[in-house]
Amino acid sequence: MKTRRAFLKISGGLALGTFLLPHLNHAAKVKKIGIQLYTVREAMLADAVGTLKQLAKIGYKELESARSEKGNYYGLSPKEMKKITQDLGMTLRSGHVHIDDHWQQSVDQAAEVGQDYLVCSSLPSQGQTVDNYKKVADTFSKAAEDCKKAGITFGYHNHEYEFEKANGQVLYDILLDETDPDLVTMELDLGWVVVTGNDPIAYFEKYPGRFPLWHLKDMKKNEPVSTEFGKGRLNITQMLQNAKKSGMKYFFVEQEEYANNPTESIQHNYDYLAKLEY
Repeated sequence: MKTRRAFLKISGGLALGTFLLPHLNHAAKVKKIGIQLYTVREAMLADAVGTLKQLAKIGYKELESARSEKGNYYGLSPKEMKKITQDLGMTLRSGHVHIDDHWQQSVDQAAEVGQDYLVCSSLPSQGQTVDNYKKVADTFSKAAEDCKKAGITFGYHNHEYEFEKANGQVLYDILLDETDPDLVTMELDLGWVVVTGNDPIAYFEKYPGRFPLWHLKDMKKNEPVSTEFGKGRLNITQMLQNAKKSGMKYFFVEQEEYANNPTESIQHNYDYLAKLEY
């Protein structure tokens, strides 16, 4: 005959199991995997349409372009880029450009394609000083207004040098502190952040919602060189578990160096994410 204590112990265990079960069964799967086309830059220049078809066949759904020697869309017109990607079941969400003499043209083309974001890929003026970063923040605010008029959101993509300090201040933080969160968003390159010894999650917590775009990039453990997912120092599962803090809406796989060739790497990275649960 069971004692009351034994009964309570069993009942409590069942209740705990009932409470934990839904959580154990709710591991999320990665959806709508995106890619930064710089990852396949040579292929895009050689055969943009064929390369896009290859990416679609693998399963990539979201795209981010990067300005090339053939223009913002690898020799394709904005209308051609829009139709080809749509026909392949993909969406061009964002594009990397520079704030230069062609800036307004880039804004107009992005609007024509139907991009949600236009991202400045490098500092428009050089100088690792507080004053220069404040100047850049002002430039970003003006560029963001141009984008807003065209129905696009402006963003900036970091490298490693923004995390240097000047006068005791992290220069990247100046860009965040000196710009309006409603106008200027940040595309956080997770690989470059970890290379500098910083924690992306600390930035998610300090600046919640400021990072709607990510570059999902793994980096070799002992050198600042990109590598295939699972081979480097980036804890991808942990990043995805904290995506809500970031405000992440879209991420783009990016890899600049490869173990063998880009084709094998983009397939590996897609398969890695497709199997991942977080």
